[in-house]
Amino acid sequence: MSRSATSRPQALIVLSSARTLHLSEPVDHPGLPTGFFLVEVAAVLAQFEKDYDFILVTPDGKPPQIDINGLGLNFMGGKNTGAVAARTTIQSSRKGFTPEGLRKKNPKLVKRRNDELALGRRHLGRIPVSAPLPKTDKEAISIRDEVVASFEALPEKKYFSIQELVEKDRDPNEPFSFRDIAFMHAPGGHGPMADFHANPWMGELLNSLRENRVPISLICHGPVALTSARYRVRRDGEVITNNRHGFKGAKITTFAQVAERIVLASQYPKVPGKRTRLPYFVDVALKDAGYDVSLALNPSGVKVVWDEKHALLTGNGPQAIDAQAARLAKIVHSRH
Repeated sequence: MSRSATSRPQALIVLSSARTLHLSEPVDHPGLPTGFFLVEVAAVLAQFEKDYDFILVTPDGKPPQIDINGLGLNFMGGKNTGAVAARTTIQSSRKGFTPEGLRKKNPKLVKRRNDELALGRRHLGRIPVSAPLPKTDKEAISIRDEVVASFEALPEKKYFSIQELVEKDRDPNEPFSFRDIAFMHAPGGHGPMADFHANPWMGELLNSLRENRVPISLICHGPVALTSARYRVRRDGEVITNNRHGFKGAKITTFAQVAERIVLASQYPKVPGKRTRLPYFVDVALKDAGYDVSLALNPSGVKVVWDEKHALLTGNGPQAIDAQAARLAKIVHSRH
C-alpha cells in the first residue's frame, strides 16, 4: 500500500461498517439493518480505477455492508434521480407490476446498477448485503439473493481501521504516509450516522488529511464525519477536544432534513404503523458543529460544494454523485 511498491497513486475509500441504524422512535426499537449506498462510491471507483489504487478503510476495520435499499432502480438516475424515482414509483404501482417488467421498462437503469455491482465486486471483495425492510423496494428485494451470492463468492479484501492507518502514518519505519494520498472519498447511506459521528479516530484522520492538503470528498450522510473534526488522538491514545479545529466554518452540503423527513415518513426506514425518527438530523448536527451548511432548495436537486480553503468536497445525495465524481477528478488532476 505504499507508493514505493507501486507507481500508481493511491486514494482512501472510507466506508461505514455499521450494520444497524438505531432509532429514537419507536422507543425500544432494536434498529434497522443498514449500510452504505453503493451508487455513492461506484461512480468514484469508475472515475479513478484506471490509474489509481484504492486503500479500503472502515472505522473499525470490519467489512462494510451494502444497503439493499440503495440498489433500487430509483437511485440509478444520476442528476435525474428525482424524475426517475417518480417514474419507477408509478410503474411499480400499476396493476400487474412485476420486478421483471420494471427492469424491461428501464434498461439503462438496470445497466448502470449491473455495472456498479461489477465495480463493487472488483474493488470491495466479499462483503454482506443488508436484510430487506418492510418498505424496501420490491424490485431490489427480487435481486438480493443473487447479489448476496455474487459477493459471497469473492475473496475478502483487507479493510484497514482508521487507527491502523493513523499509526502507520506515524511510524517512521512504515512506508505509508498521508502526504502520498491523492484523495479520500466516503459515501453515505445511513450507516455513517452510526460510526462516522463523534468518532475521535475519524477526527484524527480528517485533520491529518487536511494538514497534508489531501482533498476530502463526502456525500449524502457521509459529511456527518465532520462532526468528529473537533477530536484529535495523541500518540499515547489520549483524546483531545478542540472546538476551534481547522475545519470550523467550512462550506458544505449534505442530505437535507426535509428529505430525511420524507424518507422517514414513507420510504424504507419507515416502521409500518409507527412514527419513525432518527436520533438526529445530519444537517442540524453539522450546523450545530459550526459548519456553513447550504442545502438544495429542491431535495432531489443536485448540489455539490467545493471549499478550496479546507480542500473539502461535499454532495447532497445519490443524485449528485456523478457531478461530484467529475468534480473530484478535476480537483485531483489539477494538483498533480
